[in-house]
Amino acid sequence: MRVLVTGGAGFIGSHVAEAALAAGHEVSVLDDLSVGKRANVPEGARLFEVDIRDGDAVRGAFAEARPEFVSHQAAQASVAISVREPAFDAAVNVVGSLNVMQACVEHDTARLVFASTGGAIYGEVAEGTLASESHPTHPLSPYACSKLSVEHYLAAFSAEHGLASTVLRYANVYGPRQDPHGEAGVIAIFARRLIEGEPIQVNARRTEGDDGCVRDYVHVDDVVAANLAAFEGRIDAPVLNVCTGVATNTRSLATRLREHLGSPSDLRDGPRRPGDVERSVLDPGALSRVIPDRVPLVDGLASTANWFRDTGV
Repeated sequence: MRVLVTGGAGFIGSHVAEAALAAGHEVSVLDDLSVGKRANVPEGARLFEVDIRDGDAVRGAFAEARPEFVSHQAAQASVAISVREPAFDAAVNVVGSLNVMQACVEHDTARLVFASTGGAIYGEVAEGTLASESHPTHPLSPYACSKLSVEHYLAAFSAEHGLASTVLRYANVYGPRQDPHGEAGVIAIFARRLIEGEPIQVNARRTEGDDGCVRDYVHVDDVVAANLAAFEGRIDAPVLNVCTGVATNTRSLATRLREHLGSPSDLRDGPRRPGDVERSVLDPGALSRVIPDRVPLVDGLASTANWFRDTGV
């Protein structure tokens, strides 16, 4: 199959591109390299250096690549940035995604796999419960609003143009190659700072000094497996959570990483971050039928921390 991965020089996208190549597919990457790195693009993949906000450039790349399947990973991925710059967030995540959708229609793409967010789109998930795909959506940040908006646009494009799509609602994704210098990806941020002996901060869930927000952390390998399953027609539902169903607070996460790395870093308390939901844990029931064996958090944290230590990123 001919596969195009938007954001394929970034964290998740580069892993998807790599796995698609390993599966024998012809792979193209579309990325403006504003966040992604050229070095992340796997050997054998063709790179189109394009900003998804540029509709003409996107259509030009599609005309050359002629993708049968598209994994749309390119995005503005920070909740904090979306709160500060909602228009920028919408320009990338909504307008950019519309450009990708229109290119799919014009070039007869068979399926668009969209990287949505389960970690933000459901809003607050009550204590003791898991958000299934049928859970009401209640976006509380511009980032979550933009992702949900794209889901609605995909439904409209399906009805009007017949564009087939699979929406993957990711929990909090972590793993090798995640950017430790941005505002998203707490595991990468913590790992780098712990390795360098710098203090790390637990942002409050409600009150400074508490154990921090509760999240569902899913390894990038499981995200990749879900994307490949969508390409291969093994996902019947239009929307699928990609998650673990395991609730982990920030303090516990920080403590585990610090112990694994043997770091002397101080653990400090911080205020609540604007736009953060307090608790987001998703239901993996449907995913379990597609990908029965997933990466446990204890193993994923260890391998990710080791990767950051070994690479010096």
